[in-house]
Amino acid sequence: MSLILGIDPGSRTTGYGLITSQKGRLFYVASGCIRVKGDALSDKLLVVFQGVTELIKQFQPLEFAIEEVFMSKNASSALKLGQARGAAIVAAAAASLPVSEYSARKVKQAVVGNGGADKLQVQQMVMNILELDSCPQEDAADALAIAICHAHTQQMLIKVAGATHSRRGRLK
Repeated sequence: MSLILGIDPGSRTTGYGLITSQKGRLFYVASGCIRVKGDALSDKLLVVFQGVTELIKQFQPLEFAIEEVFMSKNASSALKLGQARGAAIVAAAAASLPVSEYSARKVKQAVVGNGGADKLQVQQMVMNILELDSCPQEDAADALAIAICHAHTQQMLIKVAGATHSRRGRLK
């Protein structure tokens, strides 16, 4: 069994999702958002770092997956997103978790089957894959999708390598 923490970073809202992967099946554990308040960027980054650190302490995941930064038309927004992402990655690194990064397109491809899927399609598929009764909030659904993408990627790597299982992101 592998507990995976997925993170959808943001300078205002950072989504998180935790799933377990057992014998090729995925199960929902928890999800939600770290809401960031304040004006100073340093304060916002500290909230992201502390929030992710607390999640790691509370749930003790074995793997950590996060969305890569994408270049948007607004360079300032992309820079802030990258910094929030960095704060989350440092929290994972401080806990000695292996960090895996996935592009938004790869996440959508893994979950929906279409790299150009919209947010609603991602939410619906996350709900279906994890057999949830209700649709998770958008940022939490994105984080769960990142965790699902990671689980699928790990399963594929195990099959390709002919390994029988994976521990802490390493094939055995």
